Amino acid sequence: MDNDSLQQATSACDPEMRRVLEDLLSRDEDITARAVARLHPQIKAASSITRSKERSRMLAQYQERQAEFRRWRGRPGKLSGDAAASALADRDVRIAELESQVALLTASHVAMIRAVGELGGFSKWAQFYESYSGSRDQLAQLGALPEATVESLPQRRPK
Repeated sequence: MDNDSLQQATSACDPEMRRVLEDLLSRDEDITARAVARLHPQIKAASSITRSKERSRMLAQYQERQAEFRRWRGRPGKLSGDAAASALADRDVRIAELESQVALLTASHVAMIRAVGELGGFSKWAQFYESYSGSRDQLAQLGALPEATVESLPQRRPK
């Protein structure tokens, strides 16, 4: 259900509940039946929401919207300054780990290609990747393909 139809269905059912849900959503407070009941002027118990099909459906829709917003923002909910700094530090550590892994994989890939080339199998490797030109381009962008100058070998004289 899109935003317009959600608001129309909600307004018809209980405009005050819609206002409470929108308020919780805008403040990024957890949307629960208990939180709505606490802020709603007429509803006093969470069960008044959960027992009503329409109110329960409306609550679930707003909970899904909140979950989607939180996924989009990439944070689990309202974070304090310390928690946000900690989450940012954790992400920085993760990024550094991933960059290290990419560097290791790139180096090992280059070494593998060189070894295959020295053994005379580079043409087979190139033939394998022929149908994977996009992969080859990405490997080149990562610097994972060795660069070498090709020198011509002297012609053998027939015996």
